[in-house]
Amino acid sequence: MSSPAAAIPVVDAAPQAPVTVAAKSQSTALRSIVLVILCTLIGAAAQILMRWGADHLSSETGLMGLLTNWPLLAGYACLAANTLLLVVALREGQLSVLYPIIALTYVWVTILSPMLFPDELNLYKIVGVGFIVGGVSLIGLGSRR
Repeated sequence: MSSPAAAIPVVDAAPQAPVTVAAKSQSTALRSIVLVILCTLIGAAAQILMRWGADHLSSETGLMGLLTNWPLLAGYACLAANTLLLVVALREGQLSVLYPIIALTYVWVTILSPMLFPDELNLYKIVGVGFIVGGVSLIGLGSRR
């Protein structure tokens, strides 16, 4: 009777040459920037819709309550669309330039929330939004050098 180890085929473990990825252009395509900005708007819509859907939930809401909560489902659909658009955008640009733009989602949500919900806009939120916009701007300027 042979041992189980004898049945395992031996694989040639010769070293392979490292796989290299062709260097892409160092610039980020305008199309990618526009898609990521669109992602921020869709992402903000998703957050607003999910908040609206959450307002319709109660501790007694079961599975059917979740499955018929159209604002909540629309919010998740927006998140899915957001993810797909982001994948397309990232194909033609630098991650370090495009991904920080996603932070603008917080700006849109901060602006829209007081208009749609009983949220208050105060000095701290305004300063925070200023820092986000300033940071995204600096990253954009830094990518042009």
